[in-house]
Amino acid sequence: MRTQIAIIGSGPSGLLLGQLLTEAGIDNVIIDRVNKDYILGRVRAGVLEEGTVGLLDQAKAGTRLHAEGLPHDGFSLAFDGRDHRIDLHELTGGRRVTVYGQTEVTRDLMERREASGSLSIYDAVDVAPHDFDGHSPFVTYVKDGVAKRIDCDFIAGCDGFHGVSRKAVPERAIRSFEKVYPFGWLGVLADVAPVSHELIYANHPRGFALCSMRSATRSRYYIQCALDEKIENWSDDRFWDELRRRLPVHHAEALPTAPSFEKSIAPLRSFVAEPMRFGRLFLVGDAAHIVPPTGAKGLNLAASDVHYLFSGLIEHYREGSDGGIDAYSQKALARVWKAVRFSWWMTTMMHRFPDTGDFDQKIQEAELDYLTHSRAASTALAENYVGLPF
Repeated sequence: MRTQIAIIGSGPSGLLLGQLLTEAGIDNVIIDRVNKDYILGRVRAGVLEEGTVGLLDQAKAGTRLHAEGLPHDGFSLAFDGRDHRIDLHELTGGRRVTVYGQTEVTRDLMERREASGSLSIYDAVDVAPHDFDGHSPFVTYVKDGVAKRIDCDFIAGCDGFHGVSRKAVPERAIRSFEKVYPFGWLGVLADVAPVSHELIYANHPRGFALCSMRSATRSRYYIQCALDEKIENWSDDRFWDELRRRLPVHHAEALPTAPSFEKSIAPLRSFVAEPMRFGRLFLVGDAAHIVPPTGAKGLNLAASDVHYLFSGLIEHYREGSDGGIDAYSQKALARVWKAVRFSWWMTTMMHRFPDTGDFDQKIQEAELDYLTHSRAASTALAENYVGLPF
């Protein structure tokens, strides 16, 4: 088989890149080791920047998002038992974010891809990129017991942190930066109306809490927990009780509850791999970087990677210039590191660390107070939260 772009990974970044390429008339094939149902069963965050929404519109996959997504003009920082609203819309000159689940983004892109007739290969075993340091890269895989090969011009590694793309790069050619945080997030999903129409980020002596939602009838809640916590030790009642303790009283009293249908503990880490291009192989999204979910940047960073790579590929095929793809890694990493910094800052400001002393705690409290009483500080937070320009 021959194609122009072989895309490894059928998550949001791979699907978004593939659909943008398809709409631009550039042939591409997506290969994934798992099936569609498995991919759609992964529940992830869904706070979308305007740039991400624009890319989905460009891929002609934004119709349902605009009908069902929840535009948010602000969010709440809760500490000292009080709410402090950050007015994103006012502070950024009219910008906002949209709450729309990553699973729904994936579903919309899959449906658009099927309607456009582009090829996606699922349940592919032993997927591997080859010869990407030369002029004739290709991808091999096994399907139904038969070895297959796809020759291509370029390979996009959109297969996540544990995928094969980054692992295929020689160790000497790549440098990794990582910070592992000493706590996790215990999260639940429940079919119940959210406690607030906007997100609540809570800093509390017992630990961080986040009140979020996937829709007007489905809520997503998190509490900071120790890394060695066990899911089986957390009944729904225990979770709701602990969440109430970490919220301002008026939210705790108004919190609607219901049986959870998904419960998990997620570790937090910051990770960046440099560079993001190796010959004719490009790393995209989680294959190159991971951020803590505190700043709502993971999916949006993957989308900005797609923007830079797609723009470079368009320039290559339409203008015969490699300037865009040559600049891909530098441009993507400049935005990645700013988002990594923001996510790290939000995480350190909102969580209680095991080694935090009295001095560190006072610094955190002073920072929160300054942040919510200084327009300049609030504006910096808002600008980063709604997303820096591509």
